[in-house]
This record gives sequence, structure tokens and C-alpha cells, in this order.
Amino acid sequence: PPPADAPVALPAFLSAALADANRPAADAARDASRRPGELLLFAGLKPGMKVVDLIPGSGYFTRIFSKAVGPSGRVYAYVPDELTALAKGRPPSVAAFVGKAPYANTVMILRTLPMFGAPQKVDMVFTAQNYHDMHLPFMGPADLAVVNRRVYDALKPGGVYVIIDHSAKAGSGLRDSDSLHRIDAALVRKEVEAAGFVFDAESRLLRNPKDPLTANVFEPAIRGQTDQFVYRFRKPRSAR
Repeated sequence: PPPADAPVALPAFLSAALADANRPAADAARDASRRPGELLLFAGLKPGMKVVDLIPGSGYFTRIFSKAVGPSGRVYAYVPDELTALAKGRPPSVAAFVGKAPYANTVMILRTLPMFGAPQKVDMVFTAQNYHDMHLPFMGPADLAVVNRRVYDALKPGGVYVIIDHSAKAGSGLRDSDSLHRIDAALVRKEVEAAGFVFDAESRLLRNPKDPLTANVFEPAIRGQTDQFVYRFRKPRSAR
């Protein structure tokens, strides 16, 4: 088989989602470094799925999910109340388009992180470059054992939890989560598996061996080129 980071042909539904004329130009400009089509192919996204975009930010992935899952699918943009409090009254960025044409299959959920959930069982919970944030003081800090178990409970049996984040040095745990916005991938795996998930697969799409893992991810020299791990965890199909 080809290596995991080899170029792949995208199915039509993903190609069309990326070509959506309503996507902001700034989003499309980031596609080359973020590789969303290949990521979502790896994640197992399909039309009709119910997906939670956990901590959606400006909605980069929310819009792609919306078009990819189509009218029979549903996308929940989960914005933790802890982030809303930081915004001091400003509505979340995704509020500008969620629930409105042409993204009418999207719904915004405003709730605290430890109360994570969705109105129905979902096929996928996805979070990109946010897992380290969930450990930071402004998030409570949240008890990730509780959060990950809530994610587990929100998924259908066989559903997946996809986590993308900036790599920290092996063995560093949470040391660099606040200062560099990086997290040790091994810690993430340990925490998520502790909630009952099975480690399903890793993609090397966003790996960059040239990243020394010592710079803040927002520094211009490394921004958009950080080494990132992409993990897919699965709720056992035998689970309830």
C-alpha cells in the first residue's frame, strides 16, 4: 500500500465540500497546510453522518463538514461556555453562519466543556488543535477524564473521536500546553484510552520532522508548519 502521507484521490463529496464557493478565501488559502480533504478521508467522514466539531473556532472545519455530510447529515458546532466568557459578550465566530443557508444542517451548542453532549448520538467527534487548550486554566481547568467520557457517551457504538494537535517533546506531558500550545501525544492517547476508547489509527499527514518542537506554535517561523499528530480513536462496536 502507499505510505500514509502519499497523495490520495478524494471522493466527490469531499472535493465538492472543499470547492464550496461560500468558504472564506482565508480558509481555502490554508488548505495546502491543513490538508482537510485527506484528513477527513482518514477520519472516515461520509455523507449523512452526524458530527460534532468540538471547539470550532472560526468554523474552518464546520463549513467543510456541513457540505460533506450533506442535507441528511448534521453538524454540531460545540462552543464551550468557558470560551464565550473569555469573549466578553461577543458572539462566537461560528454564530454568523451556523443554522443559516447554505449551512442549514449545522447547529451551535453553547455549554460548558464538562457538560459535553449532543441532542442525538453522533458518528464522529472531531477536534483540531484544541485538545491542549482543554487542559488550560481558562477552561476551568476541565477534568479531561470527565470530558473524554462524555465524548464516549455521545458517540454511537463504533463511532470515532478524532484528535489533531501540535506535538510536544516525548515525555513532556502537559509542560508545554500553555507556553508553547503543544501537548505530548502519548499523554493524549493515555487519557483518551482511559475513557474506554480503542486507539484505531494514526495519520502522518501533518507530521513535520523538521519541527524542533521548542517554539510557540504561533511564532511566524513555524506557524502552519508545526509537527502535528492525527489520532483516530474508536468507541467499541460492542459498547452501548
